[in-house]
Amino acid sequence: MASGGAPVPGALLCALLWALAAAVAGDDGPGGSPLPGAFGRVYRGTVNINAERVYAFAYSSEPGQVDAVRVYVNSSSENLQYPVLFVVRQQKGVLSWQVPLIFRGLYQRTYNYQEVSRTLCPSEPTPETGPSDQIIFVDVASMAPFNIAYELLVTRLENFQLETNKAFNFTASPSQPQYFLYKFPQDVDSVIIKVVSDAVYPCSVVSVQDIVCPVYDLDHNVEFNGVYQSMTKQAAITVQRKDFPGEQFFVVFVIKPEDYACGGSVPSSIHGNVNRTWNLQRTKNLQVTIVPSIKKSVYVQAMFFSFLSFLSFYLGSVVVAFVHYIRVRRKASAGRLSPEDGSGIMASSHPITASTPEGSSYGAIDESSSSGGHQLSSPERGPPAGSDTDSSVEEESDFDTMPEIESDKNVIRTKVFLYLSDLSRKDRRIVSKKYKIYFWNIITIAVFYALPVIQLVITYQTVVNVTGNQDICYYNFLCAHPLGVLSAFNNILSNVGHMLLGFLFLLIVLRRDILHRRAMEIKDVYTLDYGIPKHFGLFYAMGIALMMEGVLSACYHVCPNYSNFQFDTSFMYMIAGLCMLKLYQTRHPDINASAYSAYASFAVVICLAVLGVVFGKNDMWFWIIFSMIHVLASLALSTQIYYMGRFKIDLGIFRRAAMVLYTDCIQQCSRPMYMDRMVLLIVGNLVNWSFAIFGLLYRPRDFASYILGIFICNLLLYLAFYIIMKLRSSEKLLPIPMFCIVATAVVWAAALYFFFQNLSSWE
Repeated sequence: MASGGAPVPGALLCALLWALAAAVAGDDGPGGSPLPGAFGRVYRGTVNINAERVYAFAYSSEPGQVDAVRVYVNSSSENLQYPVLFVVRQQKGVLSWQVPLIFRGLYQRTYNYQEVSRTLCPSEPTPETGPSDQIIFVDVASMAPFNIAYELLVTRLENFQLETNKAFNFTASPSQPQYFLYKFPQDVDSVIIKVVSDAVYPCSVVSVQDIVCPVYDLDHNVEFNGVYQSMTKQAAITVQRKDFPGEQFFVVFVIKPEDYACGGSVPSSIHGNVNRTWNLQRTKNLQVTIVPSIKKSVYVQAMFFSFLSFLSFYLGSVVVAFVHYIRVRRKASAGRLSPEDGSGIMASSHPITASTPEGSSYGAIDESSSSGGHQLSSPERGPPAGSDTDSSVEEESDFDTMPEIESDKNVIRTKVFLYLSDLSRKDRRIVSKKYKIYFWNIITIAVFYALPVIQLVITYQTVVNVTGNQDICYYNFLCAHPLGVLSAFNNILSNVGHMLLGFLFLLIVLRRDILHRRAMEIKDVYTLDYGIPKHFGLFYAMGIALMMEGVLSACYHVCPNYSNFQFDTSFMYMIAGLCMLKLYQTRHPDINASAYSAYASFAVVICLAVLGVVFGKNDMWFWIIFSMIHVLASLALSTQIYYMGRFKIDLGIFRRAAMVLYTDCIQQCSRPMYMDRMVLLIVGNLVNWSFAIFGLLYRPRDFASYILGIFICNLLLYLAFYIIMKLRSSEKLLPIPMFCIVATAVVWAAALYFFFQNLSSWE
C-alpha cells in the first residue's frame, strides 16, 4: 500500500519487488536500478559522475479523479559548474531541472536557488478506462568528480482542484511555483479568478493555461502559453468557458526573481554583482478565490438601463420644447409676442441696434436708455432708406472728425467703463461666420485624430487577445467584464453618455439657432435686437467636442495604458478651452480668439502632453522647460486680456511688458486703470504659477491629469469671475440659470471625485 491510500496493482507491485531485489543483489547497472519510493518520505543521498540514483513512485487513480504529484528537491552545493540534475519521467512527458536553479534578471543578473519544488503535470483517467496505474521515475545525477549531497521528497497533492466560491491559501517562491486545476460547473459560463496578497513584493505572475503538458510555471516560460498578468497585492482574470474546449484550466502562480516588472527596483544589495548566488527567500503568501462572473442577462439589462437613462434626457428636452411652443403660441394669439420670445432668449428692456453694414454699431445701447448719459451708439448709422436727407449734413460729416474718435477701437477699448456695445461693433454676419469656423475645424480635427486612434486600439486589443499579455492594458480587472473581443466592455459602454448627451446638446443648439434666424428674418434691418450678441459656432464646437470625448474615451478604455491616456484627455483640454472661450466671447465677441489660433494653442498643449508622457517621469530638464512655457504663456495671455487685445503678441511682447511695468510700477506707482481685470489676472497668475512650482518640485507621474487639472482650475476660476462681475454690474441671476449653476457644481464635484479615485494603478 503506497502512501496516500491508493492500492498498488499486482503487476506493478511485482515490478517494484523485482527492482528492489536487484538493488539488494547489488546489480546497479550503468545508471543504477530504480529504487522503490514512497510518497511523503524524505530521501537523502549523494551523487557524482560515477554514481546516480533512480527512484520509482507508483500510484493508482480512480475514474474522474485528478491526482497531482509534487517533487521537492534540495542540495547544499552552490557549485554552478557541477549542478545536480533532476529528471522526472512520466507516462506522457519528461520534466527536468538543475540545482542550483538559475534565474536571470535585468542586466543579466543571476539568482541561484538550492531549494526547488515542482508540480508534475497530472494525467486524468477517462471514465471508460476505469482506474489507471501510474508510475513516476525520478533520476538524480551529476557530472561532479566528487560527491554532492541532495534531498528528495515526493508527495501527492490533496487540494489540487480549486472550488467555486471557496478561498484557498498557499505559498510560492521563484523556485517553488504553484498551479492548480479548476473545472467549470455546469451552470457557469464565466468566472473571475481573484488573487490577493498582504505584501506588495515580491512581484508575482498569475497565468491561466489550458490542460496541456508541459505546464509553463517558471519565470522564463510562464509567458509562452495562456493568459497572464503581473500582480503586487491584487489580481483578477476573467475566464470564459468558450475559450477552453475541455471546460477546465490550470491557474499558475509564479514569483519573479526581481520586482522591476511590478514597478519595484532591483535590490541594492546585489547592485554590480552579476553572478552572485542568491539565497534570499522570496516567498509570497497568496489567496485565490474563483467566483462566477455576471451572466449575459446582466449585460442586456445594463445596456438597456444605460440607453434608457440617457434617452430620458431626450424625452425631457422634447417636453420642455413642447411646453415652450405652447407658451409662445398663446402669447402670439394674445398679441404679446416680443421679437425674441420665439428663440427662447430673454428679451431685454434696453434695445440694441441690429448690425448692418460694416462700421455700424451692433449692440450699441441707445443714448436715451444708457446710464450716465454716455453716448454709446455709433454716429455713423445713416437714416432709413427712402428718407429725405440734406446734402449739407453729409458734407459736414466729412469734416467732423470727433465722431471718428468714438469709432476707433483702440480709443473705445481704453475706456475705464466698457459696455457690451463697445466690444460688439463688427458686422453680425461676419462675426457669426468667424465663429462657425470653430465648428467646421473641430470636425476636421476629430476625423483626423480619431481614425488613427481607433486603428491603434484595435491593434492593441488584437495583440492582447493573441499574446495573452494583460499587462499591455491597465484594466481595473476586478471590474472588467468582457464581451466578444473586448476585454472591458463595461468601460466602453460607460462612455455612451458623452455621445448621446453631446448629440442632444447639438440638437438644442440647432433649435435655438433656427429660432433665432427666423426671428431675425421677420425683423427689418433697422428693427431692434435684444440681449447679448448671439453666435452659435462655439456651442456647436462644444457639442462635437463632448461627443468626441465619448468616442476617444471609449477608444482609450479598449486598452487603457499610460502611453495612450492622452486619447482620453485630449478633448477634455478642448472642452475646457472652448468653455472659457465661450464665456469670454459672450461679452467680448469682437476680440475673442480666432478658431485657427485657438486650435493651434490646443495643438501645442497636446504636443506638450505627449512630451510629458515620454520625458515627464524622471527628466528634470523637461519640467524646467514646461514650467517656463507655462509661466510665460500665463503672462502673455494676461497682457492680452488686460489690454483687450490691443497689446500685440509677438516676439517684442515681453520687452513692451517690461517697459509698462517699469513706467507704471517702478518709475511711478499708479493705481491700475482696470482694477477688476487686474484682480482676476493676479489671482489667475498666482494659481498658474503655483501649478508650475508644484510640477517643478514634485514632478507628478501622471502628466496628462496634471495638465487637465490646470485647465479645470482655470475654467472654474474664470467662471467664478464671470459670475462675480455680473453681480458687480447689478445683473440678476434668474432662477433657471441659478438652478443650472448649482446642479452643475454638484455634478462637477461628484465627477471630479470619481475621476481622481485611484481604483487601479499603472503597475
